[in-house]
Amino acid sequence: MDREWGNHFSFGELQQFWASYGHDFLLHDPGGDRECLVRRGELITTAPALDPVLDRFRRWVDSVQHEEDLLVARVRLRERERDRCIDIAREAGARATGVAANHVHVGSPVMFGTPIMFGIGAEPHVAAPVPEPPAPSWDPPVVAGVLDTGCDPHPWFRSRSWFEPVAEVLDADDDSGQDRQAGHGTFVSGVLLQHAPGVVVRPRRVLSSLGFTDDITVASGLRALRREAAARGERIGIAVLSSGCHTADDTCPPVLEDELEHWSQTAVVAAAGNHARSRPFWPAALSSVVAVAATGSGGALAPFSNRGDWVDAAAPGVDVTSSYVRMAPGGRRTYGFARWSGTSFAAPQVAAEAASALHKTGDLREARAAACRRYPFER
Repeated sequence: MDREWGNHFSFGELQQFWASYGHDFLLHDPGGDRECLVRRGELITTAPALDPVLDRFRRWVDSVQHEEDLLVARVRLRERERDRCIDIAREAGARATGVAANHVHVGSPVMFGTPIMFGIGAEPHVAAPVPEPPAPSWDPPVVAGVLDTGCDPHPWFRSRSWFEPVAEVLDADDDSGQDRQAGHGTFVSGVLLQHAPGVVVRPRRVLSSLGFTDDITVASGLRALRREAAARGERIGIAVLSSGCHTADDTCPPVLEDELEHWSQTAVVAAAGNHARSRPFWPAALSSVVAVAATGSGGALAPFSNRGDWVDAAAPGVDVTSSYVRMAPGGRRTYGFARWSGTSFAAPQVAAEAASALHKTGDLREARAAACRRYPFER
């Protein structure tokens, strides 16, 4: 990592940071080729796999919580076995049966520390105002689901007829300061709107303001968006995901892969991650998903950006300016603008190009292709 881009927190440091707020995560294979973060002692099983798993490992099981919408269950292991959750999933024949650990997804950016004057950090710069995007009416509408930290009623959004706010959590840890990724979803939605001003944005909170989520939360968020769209009679043409994970076997978490099979009529666009690695980052690395890296000045790949054969597109991701919400004294909210950097802010630009192409042609395959042509990834 080029030091001018800031201190990049390792997964071990992220684990310790989140542990300080009471989150129990396990770092598997620290520093190794199979390194990943999971919820300690938790397995996810499909409905058909649950009874065989319980029959085989019952002596190690503490509790079972059913997630009816996803037809899966969380199996909580007893304390003595909680550090073995990935090994136990492997023993259960994870890939064949749908048994897996519950992977922790990290938001992008995940770079903390260093002077924020460089635009990479947990906190975005204050930025000068930028013009509000116009509000054309696309007919038929193109709906974009944004799975992030929410979307506050920033002036860019509040007057639009389709807007339904999903309030940002600004201080989940109650330390009288704004959390590191609070405002992230409002920022991402603003980037999308700047580049596709006629799009309808449907936000869904899946990412915490501290910068993490997990397999079940992301899959549940996707499922909820599908159901809400069906209830409205809408089709979600575009979906934007700005978080992801590594896994011990470098394959996509089963619960997430299964849910995304239902999204074949949507251009799903995901951030490639900010660890300057080529190791697959899920769900971006799925072949059905458009994985987006970040470029810096001159169009070169940003030093922090993930890269690899699984990446499909690359868009500007350094010092991006967009809408932002800040926590003011007394817990008030103020709205303005910020500069921030990361693959999270490259992804909505690619999604916006796909949305514009979908508006013009109505052809999903062409929309994906047009986005990748507009923002090519140079291998």
